[in-house]
Amino acid sequence: MIPAIKETKGDKVFLAIVYFVLILALAAVAYPLIYILSASISNPNVVASGEMWLFPKEITFEGYNRVFDDPAIWNGYLNTIIYTAAGTAVNLAVTLPAAYAMSRRDMIGRNLFMGLFMVTMFFSGGLVPTYLVVKDLGLVNSMWALILPAATSVWNLIVCRTFFQSSMPKELQEAAEIDGCSDFQLFFRIVLPLSTALIAVMALFFGVGHWNNYFSAMIYLNDQAKYPLQLVLRQILVLQQMSAQSGAINADMASSLNNKAEVAALVKYAVIIVSTLPVIALYPFLQRYFVQGVMIGSVKG
Repeated sequence: MIPAIKETKGDKVFLAIVYFVLILALAAVAYPLIYILSASISNPNVVASGEMWLFPKEITFEGYNRVFDDPAIWNGYLNTIIYTAAGTAVNLAVTLPAAYAMSRRDMIGRNLFMGLFMVTMFFSGGLVPTYLVVKDLGLVNSMWALILPAATSVWNLIVCRTFFQSSMPKELQEAAEIDGCSDFQLFFRIVLPLSTALIAVMALFFGVGHWNNYFSAMIYLNDQAKYPLQLVLRQILVLQQMSAQSGAINADMASSLNNKAEVAALVKYAVIIVSTLPVIALYPFLQRYFVQGVMIGSVKG
């Protein structure tokens, strides 16, 4: 039996420091989540006064009732799901084939194309030229304005290209060609089935980006019926800020706005919880792929 290695005093001090740092990191991550969950079921006056700092007080579910009764929030929820699903599908359909093509050493001009892609990581036309392009394409006030301009991410494309280069040996391509596979058959029937970890990680990255995106919708969408959930939540936050600055307004209007502010505070925290649930619920199913793909795109020896 191999005797246990005795820890020195320095090892114990180092381990204590590691646990202390981990506890601090856990507290920094867990506190905002617990606070938002508690605030969503607490009296908004108690939350605003600072009496509620961790656990709920004067529990009320009025915020969730208003969320579930508000058609604008449900419509925004549906829009966000559509934008996320369609946007992620477009992202994968564009990024994966492009990255695989860039990973093929027999592709003529791949370094030139990769250089052109990388230029866009450092230089951009800016908001106004981008808006004019989207407008000229007739995409303003449509869901495609949120999807097509962000059809791919150069960073994710580089990660995927590196994965294909390091995980798909040239011998596999040669064997497939000997068996009569075309390039399309090789990609769809061999490469993609061997890249489930990559696909899952990219779907998670792109999906979370679409789910949290509100700026593009604020720029390109005019019809409130097409607003995503994040833009609806932003309107709630703006309403609360307006009511907080209502000191110079007459008493009746100020009272009305203050009542709306209380409702907005309730709904704000409730919507935060409701809007994050799908991502939190989806993550456990992608976790094992995510763990496998954390080092995707890294340099391997």
